[in-house]
Amino acid sequence: MLKYLMTTAAFAVGLAATAGAASAADKLTFALVPKNTNNPFFDQAQAGCKKAEKELGGAIECLYVGPGEHGGGDEQAQIVQDLITKGVDGIAVSPANAPAIAAALQGAAGAKIPVLTWDSDLLADNKGERLAYVGTHNYEIGVNLAKLAMKIKPKGGKICIQSGGAAAANHNERMQGIRDTLAGKQSAQAPGERLAGQNGWTEVDGCPLYTDDDFPKSVQQMEDTLGKYPDLDAFIPTGGFPQFLPDAYRQVAGKYKDKIASGALALVVADTLPVQLDLLKAGLASGNVGQRPFEMGYKAMYFLKDIKDGKAPPKDPTYTGLDVCTPENVATCIGGGN
Repeated sequence: MLKYLMTTAAFAVGLAATAGAASAADKLTFALVPKNTNNPFFDQAQAGCKKAEKELGGAIECLYVGPGEHGGGDEQAQIVQDLITKGVDGIAVSPANAPAIAAALQGAAGAKIPVLTWDSDLLADNKGERLAYVGTHNYEIGVNLAKLAMKIKPKGGKICIQSGGAAAANHNERMQGIRDTLAGKQSAQAPGERLAGQNGWTEVDGCPLYTDDDFPKSVQQMEDTLGKYPDLDAFIPTGGFPQFLPDAYRQVAGKYKDKIASGALALVVADTLPVQLDLLKAGLASGNVGQRPFEMGYKAMYFLKDIKDGKAPPKDPTYTGLDVCTPENVATCIGGGN
């Protein structure tokens, strides 16, 4: 609790100072709010945001602010509420907890603060709280992860899906894409129907796993699951969680390098950050399906500037594309980024 209060207080002081400086310079302050700030994926979005800030020559400030760690979403919701209270000029947020962020955003329209979501969206009933979503087609990430697994394991098998958080809409949509594609049947809503033999695929007991974006926890989950189920056919994280700790990941995945190489284990992971592609090149994964976080942060700033200039909001949704990487195309698979 003390850590939370200190973080919130420091943020409030910093925001007040930033808002004052922005007002003095007649600069628009746009907040880019990630789920957490200790994640290399979101670092890429920040880099895109800062590039837009530089290109726009002082017309905007990219205010990158979020929780230090990804918890249940309460701290992020409080940050969003504080941004609205302080009167920033625009907000682009990646909701850690979709319902909590929807509630936090209810004052934005009245304050005439345009809101975009990126990376992860609000739930269908709450999408009126933002103008548009900018980011990945999350269902399609799941589809492509499943296709890679099916290519390696055409007859199906035992599978474990590792997700970020049970309340994270983007990860639920990815899980639905995985399950629907493997089952060969469209489910009614995210996270889809649990695999129980459809097309030969069965989710093992204890899965799906939820990491809450806790990277050490994700590596431990992976180690425990692969150890508990030596006959597991596929392990699919819906985010890069275990690979974001490359040394720890190497220690675990290295034990299964021969199984990965032979196709006995399909280890297919979301995201394609440079450290992850190094692991793919080293034979410690079967494939990666990546997003373009740099473009999300970059485009969000330009879209908010256009809205403040009286132009129409971007198309809803605006997708930023995917990259599908395998050991065969790893040198050339990245199509977007900085």
